[in-house]
Amino acid sequence: MITKSAKKAHRQNLRRREHNSKQKEALKKAVKNYKKLVSAGKLDDAKSSLPGIYKILDKTAKVGIIKKNKASRLKSRLSALAASGK
Repeated sequence: MITKSAKKAHRQNLRRREHNSKQKEALKKAVKNYKKLVSAGKLDDAKSSLPGIYKILDKTAKVGIIKKNKASRLKSRLSALAASGK
């Protein structure tokens, strides 16, 4: 028999997993769009979108969706990408 608390924990897990996957997808989409802008040579648009991406990275790292070091590494690489213009 499955306990009442186990059923509730399962429901919570499903809700949290869905929320986390949406957050992760939003992050991936933002990074992908940023890389497209840089490769297309639209550096002004790319640089203006960078603070928004930083915000998403910081929020996902804060709640544990991604690790803090990964967020830091991505920030560094994305800013270097804009600087090099590749």
